[in-house]
Amino acid sequence: MESHDIIIVGGGIAGLTAAAYASRDGFDVLVCETQGKVGGLANSFEHNGFVFDQGIRSIENSGIVFPMLRQLGIDLPFIHSAVSLGIAHRMIRIDNPGSVDAYARMMQDLFPSETSQIDAIITEIKTIMSYMDTIYGIDNPLFLDSFRDLGYVMKTLLPWMVRYLRAMPKIAKLGEPVDEYLRKFTDNQALIDLIAQHFFAKTPTSFALSYFSLYLDYQYPKGGTGSFASALADFVTGHGGTILTDTAITGVDVDRRCVTDVHGTVHGYRQMIWCADMKMLYRLTHQTAKEGSQIHRTAQDWEARLHDMHGGDSIFTTYLSVDLPPSYFSSIASAHVFHTPLAAGLSQVPPPPTDRSEESMKHWIHRYLTYTTYEISLPVLRDSSLAPEGKTGVIVSTLFDYGVTRSIREAGWYEAFKRFASETMIEVLDSSLYPGLAGKVIDVFSATPLTIERFTGNTEGAITGWAFTNDFMPAVHEMRKIMKAVHTPLPDVWQAGQWSFSPSGLPISVLTGRLASQQAAKRLRKHG
Repeated sequence: MESHDIIIVGGGIAGLTAAAYASRDGFDVLVCETQGKVGGLANSFEHNGFVFDQGIRSIENSGIVFPMLRQLGIDLPFIHSAVSLGIAHRMIRIDNPGSVDAYARMMQDLFPSETSQIDAIITEIKTIMSYMDTIYGIDNPLFLDSFRDLGYVMKTLLPWMVRYLRAMPKIAKLGEPVDEYLRKFTDNQALIDLIAQHFFAKTPTSFALSYFSLYLDYQYPKGGTGSFASALADFVTGHGGTILTDTAITGVDVDRRCVTDVHGTVHGYRQMIWCADMKMLYRLTHQTAKEGSQIHRTAQDWEARLHDMHGGDSIFTTYLSVDLPPSYFSSIASAHVFHTPLAAGLSQVPPPPTDRSEESMKHWIHRYLTYTTYEISLPVLRDSSLAPEGKTGVIVSTLFDYGVTRSIREAGWYEAFKRFASETMIEVLDSSLYPGLAGKVIDVFSATPLTIERFTGNTEGAITGWAFTNDFMPAVHEMRKIMKAVHTPLPDVWQAGQWSFSPSGLPISVLTGRLASQQAAKRLRKHG
């Protein structure tokens, strides 16, 4: 059995961040990744000359990503990723903090009887934006190598910490689901829908209403989002770390401090950082632990606690190769678009039919895809090398239920569902945002929540960790407690990534990866 200082299970951004810091610090690091390449939900792929992003469409710096890259000495060019926000035939560009006022005018045009209510909501959004500006107002101190610059400490860091400590209790009071919170201002369900349906079910108000700040922070790595993961992977291997792809972990023995991979190879560790699905960690540990031992009881208890826990919302994505020049799309909106075709809101769509017949389900799917909100990304508008000359790759996503998708596969018409959903999405965009799109499509293919589950191993194809609809949150979900997010009840096992904090995006994955690496390194140094 070969042995390593640190084994990292999961080669997504959390795992790569942890590996980058551990390898930089001179530790023997092994990363095991299930997929054929690292990056997880921050990845890109090439298809017939078009480069598409298979996960996130932009990267939020959040005072974390850029400081991390600088600290590691990774030089990766980024392009600002401007965001457009549209409802029906109205469109605004989010390019400065004042854009929230343009958003207010757009909503008041749509709901003239709700002018005062919208003003109150916008005031609330501005207040929450100010809290977020405080939290992310400076580079995160965790990514500073030293605090020897007393001028920086006195003039920047300490005043920020005072503002941070004042803001955190106010943010903590905004944990109510955003749709319920908005009812304090209006009883117009369509208005509530148009604000809330951008987000996952029961998203906390503090997260949802802060998004105007986050839109301004979107960045895009030159070459596609996958270049971010590639840069981290190159750093790891360049500093002596080992990355094994196509290497799923099938066994975890915490007593013997080793894991077994799908090829039957046993890898020993002194410290382990788990950056994969949390349910899998406790299931595999429970299977191998000595019956009656403390580890066996702990793993069994956590496996039971997590058994009925649901992953967060997933998405359906359609990828289009289009025979239209980038200038056609840039004349309508920016490279990153959130578009709601109708102003009526998703409350107009009933729950999925109980009979789940193909005919009734198609009727429901068509209605849902007509009223939902779409996230649209056009990589070539940021980097001209990402599509053939005069053509455009278009990525269109919407939130979609994992359970519905799974029931369709079990009913035997999964491939027909994918074709139907893609055709409907093209039809909706052709009649609303991009006239003439349907006649210019060269190629189309899609990914569903089941695709995400298969490629990442994430519970129910979740893209941001645990669902807010669970009875309790099995992960840290308060920023002031994030230092505890990397701890597990298993000895010398740490965790990082989207299952360790909720809600979790790429910046949190970077942050928890850094924290887990620090804890593992501290434990290794303590024991020589």
